[in-house]
Amino acid sequence: MGQVTELVGRGLAHFLTKPVRQSTQVAIVSQEQLLANLQPGDVLLIEGNTRVSVAIKYLTQSTWSHAAIFIGNALPNDSPWELPLVLVEADLKDGVRAITLANYAQMHTRICRPVGLSDEDRKRVVDYVIARLGQQYDLKHIFDLLRYLLPTAPVPTRFRRRLLALGSGDPTRAICSTLIAQAFESVRYPILPEIERTWSNDPVHADCYAEIYHIRHYSLYTPRDFDISPFFDIIKPTIKNGFDYRSLAWGDMPQVLEGPCRSVETKKD
Repeated sequence: MGQVTELVGRGLAHFLTKPVRQSTQVAIVSQEQLLANLQPGDVLLIEGNTRVSVAIKYLTQSTWSHAAIFIGNALPNDSPWELPLVLVEADLKDGVRAITLANYAQMHTRICRPVGLSDEDRKRVVDYVIARLGQQYDLKHIFDLLRYLLPTAPVPTRFRRRLLALGSGDPTRAICSTLIAQAFESVRYPILPEIERTWSNDPVHADCYAEIYHIRHYSLYTPRDFDISPFFDIIKPTIKNGFDYRSLAWGDMPQVLEGPCRSVETKKD
């Protein structure tokens, strides 16, 4: 029975991770810009176009359906002609894997950077995800996968996130941002903690209170949480590197080429 459910689970995972349609979107930020601005420990949010991505975006009311973490040059590059593996992600089919930026070349992305994270803790976060490379997810939890076959089920807004968190099987952990949340939890860096106000028992300071932070369970995090977290900065490469709107080349205006330009060489027979 276990083998049957595993086969069915893998079939569902393959179906859910296929693109809904051929992607026609063009990434506004190039891979070169991303690579020049990413730092180890940064979280890269992705607007996916698979069937499961549609469900994640609907249930979380967010543009972002997937998250990966940037590890820089922590992994050796054995082949100089190949792109470096600079991202670690949890994939429904392949488990925890290292990938290149080219995997999301045509996707809209967003860089979320933990603010004030020390170099030591940054390394610990990166080491945490690298240590889990190759970890596979048990896909026998078919119920966790079946819910995504109806990506836009008529669920009231206030219950959508609860539906996503329902179930604690491996597919839920692979789809949500569990791995990245665990990595930051290992150094006690907050994402969206629960904050409890504790009022003072001192009559002289009766109007004073302390804010006590409680770490939420890592299985409840989604890509959207890094976007709205007050502890992560949003890095936009086009703005960070200096943006001048007057330098843009608009299609309805005559263009004047100034300075050196790149030419296209044609091969002669």
